[in-house]
Amino acid sequence: MCRIAGIVSFEGQQENRKSLLLMLNAMAHGGPDAEGVYFDGPVVFGHRRLSIIDLSIAGNQPMISADSEVIISFNGEIYNFMNIRRSLEDLGVFFTTKSDTEVILQAYQAWGTKAFDLFEGIFAFAIYDKKKGKVFLVRDHIGIKPLYYYIKDGKLIFSSEVRGFKSMNPEWPEFEDWKILFLAFGSIPHPYTTLMDVHQLPAGSYLELTLNDFSNEVHTYYSESNTSVIPSNSSEDLKTMQFAIQDAIRRNMISDAPIGIFLSGGIDSSLLVLLADRIRSGVNTISINFDEGYYDEHQYQQLALEETLNVDHTSHRITEQMFWDNLDDFWKAMDQPSIDGVNSYFSAKSARKDGLKVALSGLGADEIFGGYPSFKRITWLKRIRNLPFKRLIGKIMGWKNHAYRRIMFLNLPGIIGDYLFLRGIHTPDFIASILHVPEERVWKALQKVKIDFSPKSEDMDYVSRLESKIYMTNQLLKDTDCMGMWHGLEIRVPFLDIDLIKKVESIPPAQRYKQGWPKYLLTASNQHILPPKIIFRKKKGFTFPLETWMRVSKNRFRNLIKMENGVIKIVKSFENGQGHWSKYWSLIVLHKFGPEANPRGTPIKKPIN
Repeated sequence: MCRIAGIVSFEGQQENRKSLLLMLNAMAHGGPDAEGVYFDGPVVFGHRRLSIIDLSIAGNQPMISADSEVIISFNGEIYNFMNIRRSLEDLGVFFTTKSDTEVILQAYQAWGTKAFDLFEGIFAFAIYDKKKGKVFLVRDHIGIKPLYYYIKDGKLIFSSEVRGFKSMNPEWPEFEDWKILFLAFGSIPHPYTTLMDVHQLPAGSYLELTLNDFSNEVHTYYSESNTSVIPSNSSEDLKTMQFAIQDAIRRNMISDAPIGIFLSGGIDSSLLVLLADRIRSGVNTISINFDEGYYDEHQYQQLALEETLNVDHTSHRITEQMFWDNLDDFWKAMDQPSIDGVNSYFSAKSARKDGLKVALSGLGADEIFGGYPSFKRITWLKRIRNLPFKRLIGKIMGWKNHAYRRIMFLNLPGIIGDYLFLRGIHTPDFIASILHVPEERVWKALQKVKIDFSPKSEDMDYVSRLESKIYMTNQLLKDTDCMGMWHGLEIRVPFLDIDLIKKVESIPPAQRYKQGWPKYLLTASNQHILPPKIIFRKKKGFTFPLETWMRVSKNRFRNLIKMENGVIKIVKSFENGQGHWSKYWSLIVLHKFGPEANPRGTPIKKPIN
């Protein structure tokens, strides 16, 4: 896990080198172990390293092929790199390191862009092929590792974090609609960012740039729609899942650095711990607990721990005062605005305090296996979508309940309207009032958001893709990576292992879900391991007591925000017990986001050239 950056341009080459070093310095927190740069005419690549596999200096980057024709700057981990390495060795390829980076390099030289789909893991990387005169930017199948890019006027700039662009140009203009999108979604949806013309590279895709004419194209190498559904029976499905989940966890535990698992007490993290304990002895586990009883999950964490054989468990108690003590650092860590991330910040901080460099998270299981309340609301959504005058109904009925106000989102076409009806934060009329813009501008901004997936007829499968493609990709994965890397921690997500996802997708949707069974495929296939009290407990999620703190210390929270008319209405609604905490918190984030982070660490004096 690392941070990468680069610039490709035939103009201002000396200035580009200086800019690259600024970008790397701004992301030093995500790569404290080594820094490397590569300069060659129009191409400058940079790398900050957090060493996980092959801890020696032989794994430093950017890495250059033996024939000096191909250069790579890589962020992430390839879990099946040993299998690919053996296949390449059978072809006569000779390796000089033990790193997965060299495997990517050699695989590309052997098989070209066809190699990208072979990699199982979490990755984002850049390749410069001198012989072909091409530069490639590549992102993993699911979009677990971030990669942002700007390509315009004969210049390509890429970075693992948006702060990289701001570091090279503090006056970089903002994307005019980012505040609208943030207030509606609670994060900024793909492909947009807070900066003008800086976009996210789509998951499962690669950008190909030809240097001689600077032509470029984004290609898709993976899509869920390519997975074929295979007829099967229930017992076969459960047996397939049981082994597929075990294999995914085993792959995600490959590391030469200390590794641990976040244990919240829910189904997903408990299963991770119980299976990992059977794979490797002495696994480190980390839990977060609170003084506020409703949010404390200690009893469920203990249920899971009682079933383990040999784990090394550490519990960290987070108090409200610790929240305030770390709040300024939290704002600095936030690369893009989000209403989430507080839990990831403290989890990562705690794991790093325990001396870990890698931690496994249960993120993704709710989206893939159907754990959210939204899976139960799809029938209601379909009925309401057929109502006339939805915008008017939303405004008239909205005084009763925020859910009624969200009806107006269904005026938006298909996927976006459905998602915002289920998860939208602020409605267009309020957004217009708080930002002092015409309401029609808000509607137009929302209509521009495009989500790239083909809806299927099966209701549960549709909700799974909604949650995965929007909520998980734009908010959860982004926040997890951002907060983890701020503390120099690689966070892995075994339930988003690409081989596991392909196996889930191959099972007919009607056989993936069963009424009365939470996350049926996941829990039924592992009921011999998971305690029933964990399987059938009411879903809660890993939530910080932020809502409680906001009520108890209301004056301190009020001081975080400018109390204008629209804001006052939201704040008072929350304090009176009517408004949801996320609506209030989103306004605080909007107000506080922006101060440039002071990166941890300093540039290494002698970068690797």
